[in-house]
Amino acid sequence: MTMKLTDTQTLILNTAIQSSDGLLSWFPDNLKGGARDKVLGSLLRQGLIQIDGKTHRVTDLAYETLGLAVPTASIEPIKAAPRTRGNTKQAQIIAMLQRPEGATISQIVEATGWQPHTVRGTFAGAFKKKLGLTLISSKDDHGQRVYRIDHTD
Repeated sequence: MTMKLTDTQTLILNTAIQSSDGLLSWFPDNLKGGARDKVLGSLLRQGLIQIDGKTHRVTDLAYETLGLAVPTASIEPIKAAPRTRGNTKQAQIIAMLQRPEGATISQIVEATGWQPHTVRGTFAGAFKKKLGLTLISSKDDHGQRVYRIDHTD
């Protein structure tokens, strides 16, 4: 399929294709306001770009139109791995919960200096919701509740 593209359209598509994410993030300095909207509208109607959230992304048809090979992997934004530090109270608590014997609230309070309600809140908020950890609890021989990270997942 042969499409007639303007020099501006070709330049915009080539720039987007050369970026790692395929997003249209650069436009010529002389392309502002209504002119920019018309160029984007034309590219959308031709199926060369698609709306991706609040921005535009090139389609496979744009690669084909420009005579380029379509990338084999879909273009997805790279998600950074969560940053973890080993010297935090959170890391200290996780290490305590990973021990075979687990940890009680009072042991964690003693190790961190936190109040018991803060420890319980951390279990529900940071560990369960944010980190996706599954905690299991049981009572020990002395009647204290012992918490552990469930490794059966």
